[in-house]
Amino acid sequence: MILTDKKFIRFLLVFAATFLFFYFAAQFITGLAVPGGSYSKFVEKYVDVAGWLRSSLIVATKMFVTLFGINAVRTDEYVLRIINANGIRIVYSCLGFGVMSFWIAYIVATVAKLKSKVKWLLGGLVIIWIINVIRISMVLVAGNKGWKFPFGWDHHTWFNIVAYCAIFAMMYFFEKEIKKVQVHGS
Repeated sequence: MILTDKKFIRFLLVFAATFLFFYFAAQFITGLAVPGGSYSKFVEKYVDVAGWLRSSLIVATKMFVTLFGINAVRTDEYVLRIINANGIRIVYSCLGFGVMSFWIAYIVATVAKLKSKVKWLLGGLVIIWIINVIRISMVLVAGNKGWKFPFGWDHHTWFNIVAYCAIFAMMYFFEKEIKKVQVHGS
């Protein structure tokens, strides 16, 4: 399907507005949830998305490395450590809000049925989260084994490459599904 100029401009505007909203909302809420500055006890207790995401990543990483016989322990809300070895600290930049905001913005800006959008939005976020769990697991193990990432690139760069490749693949299949629905009307 060839987009008309108005449809393309609408897509770009909705995409940009949605991306900026989610990207900066995550930073704003995180700022309110951390003691100091504009701290809000309510936000920390009920809306700390960064804390929830960090906890889910740490718990899942611990479970994932356990599958490979590696015993890890969470030493505080930010740190996962291999028992009797080094650990990793999961900070805001490790959470993947930029990549997730990109995916959300793409889905919101695309013209499709709500049911399809919700399915793809949630599925895509889960895939991005799984990629992040694998990345964090690799960083934990690599740091203790003295392994280096290929080409001297850091784990954030590799996460972005893999996550955006996954996003582009999901975009392809999402667009394919939209076209199929348009052609067959189901």
